[in-house]
Amino acid sequence: MTDSISLPTYDWPKLEAGWVWLCGAGPGDPGLLTLHALNALRQADVVIYDALVQEAILDWAPQAEHIYAGKRGGKPSAKQKDISLRLVDLARAGKRVLRLKGGDPFVFGRGGEEAQTLVQHGIPVRIIPGISAGIGGLAYAGIPVTHRDVNQSVTFVTGHDQTGEVTSSLNWEAISRGSQVLVIYMGMKHAEHIAGSLMAAGRAADEPVAVVCEATTANQAVLETTLGNLVADIAASGLAPPAIICVGRSVLMRQVLDWQGMAAGEPPRDLDPLKRGKPAERA
Repeated sequence: MTDSISLPTYDWPKLEAGWVWLCGAGPGDPGLLTLHALNALRQADVVIYDALVQEAILDWAPQAEHIYAGKRGGKPSAKQKDISLRLVDLARAGKRVLRLKGGDPFVFGRGGEEAQTLVQHGIPVRIIPGISAGIGGLAYAGIPVTHRDVNQSVTFVTGHDQTGEVTSSLNWEAISRGSQVLVIYMGMKHAEHIAGSLMAAGRAADEPVAVVCEATTANQAVLETTLGNLVADIAASGLAPPAIICVGRSVLMRQVLDWQGMAAGEPPRDLDPLKRGKPAERA
């Protein structure tokens, strides 16, 4: 264990030999790690990490072996079965294993599959949640995933299935009608299909949309557009995954809540983007 980073006094759990802790590393910014995640990094013998985990986070476990197990769409990636069984083998070898996954391990992160494999092979596990990009990444862009004047529901959707293609199991009409705000993970590759399906289901072509790329990192970029212009604007922007797509009027709140822009000296673009006509403190 390294003591290079102090933790506050608390009865921190001990990562025992032969255990695997599945941990969310958050959407990118190392500061969004939980204290339980930092405690795990300090104790691990082996850290098996995903593509979206920042190098700075791995630096907090200098005593551990670092094993890359990233899966990125369209690029050579380790097979999920091989990743899961490697976790089993490392635990059986008596290692203290930390499986570090971007965002939250149980939000489109295959954490449930890996944890189930471990339990089926008799390996004890601990689950450490993380901040999901669909919440934390949008917050860094100044977009509240829920806002009282906009939505009373939010739906999280994956943009592709296990094969990397558009999932056939999604009922886009039901999704479109069922929630005022949609948050779509891994959707850039199939943006044309997604936008077309939503408009065919009744969403307006002028509905606000934001695409947040590399959320919470130094390379974060945000595209504000509309559902009808989404495909053309993505192509013109040159932006690339990883990205979160948010569909709904909450995107308008970025005009007043772009806190990173304001910190850099930019004024808010509109103090009342929802056109309520009264101060925010007045319900």
